[in-house]
Amino acid sequence: MKKSQAAVFLDRDGVINEDHAYVYKIQKFQFIPGVFEACRQFIRSGYQIIIITNQSGIARGFYSEDDFKRLTDWMCNQFKEQGVIITDVYYCPHHSSQGQDQYKVDCDCRKPKPGMIKQAETEHHINLKKSILIGDKLGDIKAGIAAGVGHNYLVKSGKPVINEISELADGIYDNLFGLSKSAVYPEALK
Repeated sequence: MKKSQAAVFLDRDGVINEDHAYVYKIQKFQFIPGVFEACRQFIRSGYQIIIITNQSGIARGFYSEDDFKRLTDWMCNQFKEQGVIITDVYYCPHHSSQGQDQYKVDCDCRKPKPGMIKQAETEHHINLKKSILIGDKLGDIKAGIAAGVGHNYLVKSGKPVINEISELADGIYDNLFGLSKSAVYPEALK
C-alpha cells in the first residue's frame, strides 16, 4: 500500500497533559488547555493523531502496563468525546539503566531512538516527510529527526529551552494550541 497518510506525532506528558512526573492515575491527569481544539485543527488540516510516549515509570516499577493502558483508554475516550479520534498510542516501557526485570532493556523504541515512529509508519502507512512531531524535550525532537519526520516542533510547557533544542527544532511554541493556530505547519497530503 502506498504511504499517503500524514500524521501529527504527539508526545504525551508536557504536550497533551501537565507533566507531573509518572502520571498513571486518572485523577492526576490534567489536560493542557487548548489541546482538544489543537487536535481538531490538525485533523481538519488532514492529519491523523498518533501519540508516542516514553513510560519509564513502568520500567522503574512505579506503575504497571495495565495501569498505563487503563489511563490511555480513558484519555482516548476523552478525546473521542471532544471529536478527536486518536489513531494509535505507542509507548516505551523500558529503561536501559533504571529498569527492573524484563524492562531493563536498551531498546530502539525509547526516544530519542525512532522505533515508535517507525512502527507507526509501517502499521499506518505514514508519509513521514509530510508528518509533524510535537514534543517538549530534546529526545522528542531527536527521535523525529532520526525517523525522518519532516517537521519537528517543540512546545515549552513552562520549561526553559536549551540551545541544542532551539538549533534542532523547526519552531518553538508555548503550547500545542499556539502551534495549531500558527500558519507554519504544512497541510497534510489529502
